[in-house]
This record gives sequence, structure tokens and C-alpha cells, in this order.
Amino acid sequence: MQPTILVADDEPSILLSLEILLKKAGYAVRLARDGEEAMQALEAETPSLLLLDAMMPKRDGFDVCQAIRSDPTYKDLPIIMLTARSRDIEREKGLAMGATDYITKPFSTRDLVGVIRRHLAEP
Repeated sequence: MQPTILVADDEPSILLSLEILLKKAGYAVRLARDGEEAMQALEAETPSLLLLDAMMPKRDGFDVCQAIRSDPTYKDLPIIMLTARSRDIEREKGLAMGATDYITKPFSTRDLVGVIRRHLAEP
């Protein structure tokens, strides 16, 4: 079965480029445009991995990450935070909230796919 990646980001151009990249890499892709939509999509169907923007309307990525980690149902769900915030304090906050990994924008698409494959334990 094809792994599904839920991408949560409020920037339409990033959503579109990640959707194209991830589909080309062989993944099924679902999109969420804010933190609330991400939580609803997660509850509707658990993805194989979540790409989560830190700064989104309605509910930011840090809050979404913390909410997901407080639910034992999602304890094994890899969460990779994507953000333009590159300061160490934001990285530490993301990891403290339960993110599996933290990638800053702009990022290399090849590196991102490599990180995803690693967290999904693919060759």
C-alpha cells in the first residue's frame, strides 16, 4: 500500500509544490490549509507521516503537534515540522512538542524526500 502524507501549510504555493514533489516520489498526498483542517484530516484518516508548518492560522503547528502527541492513538506517527523559523529556540520548541524532525525553509527537495523515506523506514 502506498504511504500517505498529510501536508499542512497555509501557503498555497508550498502546498502545490509539495503535493507535486511527493506524488512524483510515490506517495499519496492529502492537504490541509490550517491547523484546524490538519486536525480534522488526521481524525478522518491517519496518514503515514505528517508534514506540518509551524506558523498557520487558526491553530499553529506547535499546538497541533502537542495535541497529536497528547493522544496515544498517534504515538507512532512521524511528524516533520517545516518552517521558515530557523532559530534554535524554535527547533527546540518543535522537538519538545513532539515533532520527530524539524526542517527549515527553504529546503532541498531531495533532502526532504530523504528525511521522509528515513522516517517511514524506506530504502
